[in-house]
Amino acid sequence: MKEFDIPEFYRSPIISKVKNMRKLMDPRKKDFTPTVLDFGPVRFHISRHFGFCYGVENAIEISYKAIVENHGKRIFLLSQMIHNPNVNADLLDNGIQFLQDTEGNELISFDILQPEDLVIVPAFGAPIETIVKLEAKGVDVQAYNTTCPFVEKVWNRSKKLGETKHSIIIHGKHNHEETRATFSHSSSSAPSVIVRDLEDTVVLMDIIHGKRPKSDFYTYFKGKHTENFDVDHDLNKLGVVNQTTMLATETQEIADFVKQTMIDKYGEQELGNHFADTRDTLCYATNDNQNSTYGLMKTDFDLAIVVGGYNSSNTTHLVELLEEKHPTYFINTEEDIESNTLISHFDIHQKEVKTTENYLPSKDVVDIVLTSGASCPDAVVDRVLHKLLDYFNDTKTVKEALAGVNSK
Repeated sequence: MKEFDIPEFYRSPIISKVKNMRKLMDPRKKDFTPTVLDFGPVRFHISRHFGFCYGVENAIEISYKAIVENHGKRIFLLSQMIHNPNVNADLLDNGIQFLQDTEGNELISFDILQPEDLVIVPAFGAPIETIVKLEAKGVDVQAYNTTCPFVEKVWNRSKKLGETKHSIIIHGKHNHEETRATFSHSSSSAPSVIVRDLEDTVVLMDIIHGKRPKSDFYTYFKGKHTENFDVDHDLNKLGVVNQTTMLATETQEIADFVKQTMIDKYGEQELGNHFADTRDTLCYATNDNQNSTYGLMKTDFDLAIVVGGYNSSNTTHLVELLEEKHPTYFINTEEDIESNTLISHFDIHQKEVKTTENYLPSKDVVDIVLTSGASCPDAVVDRVLHKLLDYFNDTKTVKEALAGVNSK
């Protein structure tokens, strides 16, 4: 795996050591059990895989390279580099300006752009029409294009589906930057529609089965399908791709449901003519992080702390999984841990920040799960661990806790 040159302040003394230890112990990444850092009165169960992924590190490296190589030039990011406020804030501090918000609305008019300006395309990629608009201004959008290769893989899969005359079902959040970009690319190849979850998929399959009127498609999926989508023709041959950060189990469930619908309607022998049995298009990091979270859920713990940006899709899914078992607190940084009795955290269901009292249980040994999303710097997780550790007395040193991992 390529080693990226990212600013040292994104790295951490503790988490980096833990990750290196696990890499040596399990080079083929077959063991998804967490690493336990035993400090005595508190044990941290560290997820096997978490934090910066290939696409994020690639985007950060390219962005800082752009800053160094273009002193004196105006540098713009098309939108947030990744869904982490700390990373985006640092880029802003380095003089980069954001052209759009996360929903694609202009924060700075494209009219001010000049050919000599620099525009960085974020890891999520960009809709084709946006790229065309920038190129019409004479802006070079390829020099510092940080689009994640795993996102591009989805686009390539969409193109192949279009070549075989399949219509495309995209499992994703329709207003997410990546899904908007994927929809733009897939729409250039084939009729496309976005489903958020299995519930949306059931509605779509009911239309195919004739259980719902065809007109329901245009009302239920308004704004989520390609122009001139023909229900009579475009739902006869289907393939499924997805936003790379969606839950793998949910994507598979959607694909299986679509496949069964095609079998029910056309018969097993005709399935090959009506359904592309594609493997899911989740990136390796999303798969590793989610499998590691399932590994966390097999352990006994009192609470979970998940660190990341509140608008991060992959981080939200980690919270969804962990909260099924025990109290789970989704925080942005260590500053959200206000004291040993009070924590501010994001409620993914109500979409608001809440405060919880007495989040740390009163017991001899507290077990805390600790993980983060793919866009969260390890240094932030490090600071979270240190802050929580300060609330316990007579703890072992970091060196002693790390030695305990080495001895296993």
